[in-house]
Amino acid sequence: MPMDAPHHPQHATYDAVIVGGGHNGLVAAAYLARAGRRVLVLERLPATGGAAVSTRAFAGVDARLSRYSYLVSLLPARITDELGLRFAVRRRRISSYTPRGTTGLLVDAGDAGRTREQFAALTGSDRDFEAWQRFYGMTRRVAEAVFPTLTEPLPSRTALQERIGDPAAWEALFERPLGETVEAAFADDLVRGVVLTDALIGTFTHAHDPSLRQNRCFLYHVIGGGTGDWDVPVGGMGAFTDALADAARAAGAEIVTGAEVTAVASDGARAEVSYEGDGGGHTVGARHVLVNAAPHTLARLLGEPAPGPAPEGAQLKVNMLLSRLPRLRDTAVDPREAFAGTFHIAEGYGQLAAAYEQAAAGVLPSAPPSEIYCHSLTDPSILAPELAARGVHTLTLFGLHAPARLFAADPAGAKEALLAATLAQLDAVLAEPLADCLLTDADGKPCLEAKSPLDLEREVGLPGGHIFHRDLSWPYADDDGDLHGERDRVTYATGRWGVGTPYENVFLCGAGAARGGGVSGVPGHNAAMAVLEKA
Repeated sequence: MPMDAPHHPQHATYDAVIVGGGHNGLVAAAYLARAGRRVLVLERLPATGGAAVSTRAFAGVDARLSRYSYLVSLLPARITDELGLRFAVRRRRISSYTPRGTTGLLVDAGDAGRTREQFAALTGSDRDFEAWQRFYGMTRRVAEAVFPTLTEPLPSRTALQERIGDPAAWEALFERPLGETVEAAFADDLVRGVVLTDALIGTFTHAHDPSLRQNRCFLYHVIGGGTGDWDVPVGGMGAFTDALADAARAAGAEIVTGAEVTAVASDGARAEVSYEGDGGGHTVGARHVLVNAAPHTLARLLGEPAPGPAPEGAQLKVNMLLSRLPRLRDTAVDPREAFAGTFHIAEGYGQLAAAYEQAAAGVLPSAPPSEIYCHSLTDPSILAPELAARGVHTLTLFGLHAPARLFAADPAGAKEALLAATLAQLDAVLAEPLADCLLTDADGKPCLEAKSPLDLEREVGLPGGHIFHRDLSWPYADDDGDLHGERDRVTYATGRWGVGTPYENVFLCGAGAARGGGVSGVPGHNAAMAVLEKA
């Protein structure tokens, strides 16, 4: 991750000042600079990238881990193409592996016959495999209709419904709690759980939540690229944001790091952005301000009340380096396949419900659910050649149902306890302890780090550690122009592109915008388009 040398802006005023140098801010900067606008990016941290960075996390070990964000699905090819980015993703052949005792379920995206055999061996019939084919055939059709709209003006609810053109799919994904659909379609508890996990990534909820936040989360996890595939960023996540920073600078944008924005003032036509940097306070003028931060942060910068309840993240992120992949209790599956896709741990349907109930009651889940994958099996370029030759691998774990509230009283102790319980669930399906496979760093310490929501708030500036900045929204506006009745989103994510605020020249370009969340660049693109339409 290259460091950006701090400096003072070259000008007193800009066409656009972008608050935050995460990937969405860099996308906006690149588009606006390419359109001939004078652009300044102000980033609080010593380097750009935000949560989409690669880091050498362990002393003396040359491995570039995607420390926070780690997979790519929602990034439209048009953004990489239009900005001329030197960045690629790589498809995973294995979709997922889910162990159950000494057996398991391997979903091979390249071999339907093999996957059918896996379902039959696990469940005793073809019923759930055929339901799986029908269900994901339906989500694929929805993805093909919805994904192209993400970089278009925000459609109305009716317009999106007509574009999908499938009343049954609309009912299943947009109208009824996802649990009803999952329970009607699938019989096996483990299969149900594998389906539900995509509704719970970074989202603390349950299958029958009447608010349908689980449906919204699920939708964004199955529409990416028009296929729903989750791909590995070649070179690590930092390769993407480094390419964006290069593209923005090449187009003429200025990037100043070590500059923490403290206030934004606007009269709707002109704006001033105040920031702290180089040991003092500074102010720069702007025609437009694009804020690549959470809506709660934007409200604070504007000196306005917070828009709705405070965000709360709900995940445990664990980064590891292994001297070798561990052996599995299921000897019929090669670990190189099992860990290449998404490896589900304690994510049966009943287990997910039990973990949610415990966490909602303020108790650490006794069997924490999580999912794991090995980046280096698909893209070994993140490892130094010497490490790859030795058989070293990365391992990324994303834990569910770990809301920030669980860490409030004892941040370090709660994280240690949850990590131990999570790794115990993994050990239960391995033929050897994971600890025996961990690489050690130059100081002799195991190569393992864990990040709670509180860590993400402190390190990356995500309020409550919420990876989406707030609950995800539907990718449409209600027919009356309201973003589905959520008054806070009307304040901070409205207008033709879903990025507007009450100030005509201030835009939200982060994950909390309409159609935000994930590593997509979509809010950055849309905020840039909103500015260019007005100019």
